[in-house]
Amino acid sequence: MSQVLDTPPPTPARTTTPAPAGDDLAALAARHGLTVSGARPSLPQYVRRLWARRHFIAAFSTAKLTAQYSQAKLGQVWQVMTPLLNAAVYYLIFGVLLQTKKGVPDYVPFLVTGVFIWTFTQSSILAGTRAISGNLGLVRALHFPRAALPISFCLQQLQQLMFSMAALIAILLIFGVPPTASWLLAFPVLVLQFTFNAGVSMILARVGAKTPDVAQLMPFVLRTWMYVSGVMWSIDHVLSAHTDLPSWVTPVLQANPAAVYIDLMRFALIDSFQAGQLPPHVWLLATGWALLAGVGGFIYFWKAEETYGRG
Repeated sequence: MSQVLDTPPPTPARTTTPAPAGDDLAALAARHGLTVSGARPSLPQYVRRLWARRHFIAAFSTAKLTAQYSQAKLGQVWQVMTPLLNAAVYYLIFGVLLQTKKGVPDYVPFLVTGVFIWTFTQSSILAGTRAISGNLGLVRALHFPRAALPISFCLQQLQQLMFSMAALIAILLIFGVPPTASWLLAFPVLVLQFTFNAGVSMILARVGAKTPDVAQLMPFVLRTWMYVSGVMWSIDHVLSAHTDLPSWVTPVLQANPAAVYIDLMRFALIDSFQAGQLPPHVWLLATGWALLAGVGGFIYFWKAEETYGRG
């Protein structure tokens, strides 16, 4: 009798609930609004998220600009001094030694305008190339549209150009270039150039994120681009003096986007730079380059959004 009482009751069989299948998990996540971590949003959603962080983009670019020369004794004065010193070196080498100033009226304003506008493009592209690879800590620590980084670096260079433009206006007045209504054309030129710069920067930011060595190559590419962009010499003057050049040289030099924005700014600010020195359909060219680089570069960058900061 005692053995019967001491016998423990039988243990009920355990039932295991089968794990949800993959399709069930996807349905469960969708029902509760869950998404894959780091998944690329749709293009309209990405644009909305980027616009929502416009204040961050502006503040980040301003902070980077302020910190750029914080260790120098002259501080922000170098924002103007750097392109001015470059212009002085180019004037000595190209204007005096190579005599590229011959036949170019108002050569000093012509040269300084070219140097300042080219520096805007050059600095934007160089900074954009390292936008992701040089800020991996920020990319991995915070969740935000990665396009904010190359755009903010371009905005930083635009702010720096604004300081340089004040010096440029002073140079124009000192060398007898009168202010005219055409100076207002500088604003649409800068909008188009900024769009172009941002697009190219986003393209190279994606390339540089996967291949950091591109950042070492870009200074050589940009230096070559500068020499064929008419920064120190007049494309129109050279083409007129060398009629024996191959037929493809003229349209290539005239359609060069850097040269297009430089010559448009010269046309806007320097009264001796006439419309006849501009390539045909110049505003169409400037707008086309801006849309091609800006829209194309943005989409190209967005397509790799989920890969940045990984690996």
